Amino acid sequence: MDSLVQKPAPEFKAEALVGSGFKDVSLGDFKGKWVCLFFYPLDFTFVCPTEITAFNDKYEAFRELNCEVVGCSVDSKFSHLAWSQKGRNEGGIGELKFPLLADIKKEVARDYGVLLDAGISLRGLFLINPEKKVQYQLVHDLGIGRNVDEVLRVLSALQESAKTGEVCPANWNPGKSTMKPDPKGSQEYFKKL
Repeated sequence: MDSLVQKPAPEFKAEALVGSGFKDVSLGDFKGKWVCLFFYPLDFTFVCPTEITAFNDKYEAFRELNCEVVGCSVDSKFSHLAWSQKGRNEGGIGELKFPLLADIKKEVARDYGVLLDAGISLRGLFLINPEKKVQYQLVHDLGIGRNVDEVLRVLSALQESAKTGEVCPANWNPGKSTMKPDPKGSQEYFKKL
């Protein structure tokens, strides 16, 4: 799989579960915003609802960073709807604050390079800037859920770097020192260690 980082994000348009109804959703709907597009393997599984509800619980934190969250799997919109009608304590996801794309034709997963030969997607996550370029890509195997707080940290770092022109060192968090990306300027950061 080739990296999409620094490349234009593949356009997408698909039917989605939005709240308790259906709506076409496209990348173009999020003009001027960051987008966190994440893929998960299948509805009614085990790790997937823990991730989806974790993104839902942190939805306002993404919004505060001018970022919209979009989930995507190869399931139908009807499967998404049925799953949303199950409570969390039964392995359901409840009503979500963000859209779940129904990539039934598997085009979005294929375009983003996360579609497996078995017909489901890997756990892929892409942070797309307002210019519609991919700034971050994380793809891993099926059995491990993502850390939503880490996604928020990376999003904050990307935005800080874009705003200041400085870079974020290892384990950077909002409010911590950034670093000038040159041999002399970086010494200001290193002297603080």
